[in-house]
Amino acid sequence: MYVLNDRIEMNPAVCHGKPVVKGTRVLVSQILGALSGGDSIQDVLADYPSVSAEDLSAVFAFAGSLAQFEDVPYTERAVGL
Repeated sequence: MYVLNDRIEMNPAVCHGKPVVKGTRVLVSQILGALSGGDSIQDVLADYPSVSAEDLSAVFAFAGSLAQFEDVPYTERAVGL
């Protein structure tokens, strides 16, 4: 098992090792997908009663950490121009 923060973990025995809210089988990707699809935070909390507002904060922190990557120089080739 790999704990990504105090509320997000990856365990090969749970959901094929994909990141989940710790102690649940709720995938981080499910939560982010619901929010990006237009669900509100209240909708997500109602749909996943085992997930707390603090868990959602951890999901956001996890997603934010994935979005932080090293700067890659802009090239025309990289954007398909």
